[in-house]
Amino acid sequence: MKRQAQVMAIIVVACAVALAGCVCKFAPGKRPESIQFDNASFYTKDGKFDVEKAKDAYIALMEYHGYPVYPKMREELWVSDYGTGQFTKLGLGARMWKNNEEDRYMLMDVFLLPGQMLPEHWHLKDEKNPAKLEGWLIRYGVSHVVGEGDKNLGPDVVVPKCHMNGTVTVEHEVVCGPGDWAQLNRVGARHWQFGGPEGAIFTEVANVHTNSAVRHSDPKLNEHFLNPPKE
Repeated sequence: MKRQAQVMAIIVVACAVALAGCVCKFAPGKRPESIQFDNASFYTKDGKFDVEKAKDAYIALMEYHGYPVYPKMREELWVSDYGTGQFTKLGLGARMWKNNEEDRYMLMDVFLLPGQMLPEHWHLKDEKNPAKLEGWLIRYGVSHVVGEGDKNLGPDVVVPKCHMNGTVTVEHEVVCGPGDWAQLNRVGARHWQFGGPEGAIFTEVANVHTNSAVRHSDPKLNEHFLNPPKE
């Protein structure tokens, strides 16, 4: 219990420091009525994924919802279209705040554009870390959190063709809005998420994250994630 209290104290202090230096560009009453993106704008003339344009979109999403744009947020933002060429349909933005492999705790914020799917995946253990067990606090927008259980996937969620020809292996959804919490039902469970009409911003907490231990249900996405093309 003493060790857990020390870990929680570290997290609280880290969050306080981050908040003290935040820069929020949101002006109440001035945000647009909706936020939408054109997929073609994220690719160069030769079809290459434009990382900077993707970061622009997630910063716009943050400002739309009033999420504080912290110092170095853009520099630390990880974005991907998983090599599909369909970023607005299948992709991800993430900012890792802390991944402590020694004490095994992790804090990350995740960003989904409207109608964007975070692909189905699961986590393995490796020689250094146990399998990742995670949960999510939805902060802004709506996220359809999908995992194992009875199939109840609603019509608002459309799996894009670029993800296993429009298929998934798990279809139990929990629709989460601001303040809602969802979590994996067990270690090793396959899961994915889908952004609502205004996208989604959520905080992920877990024991630890290991990139090399992530596995995607779609073999093409898996290969791209584990062996990304060199610039």
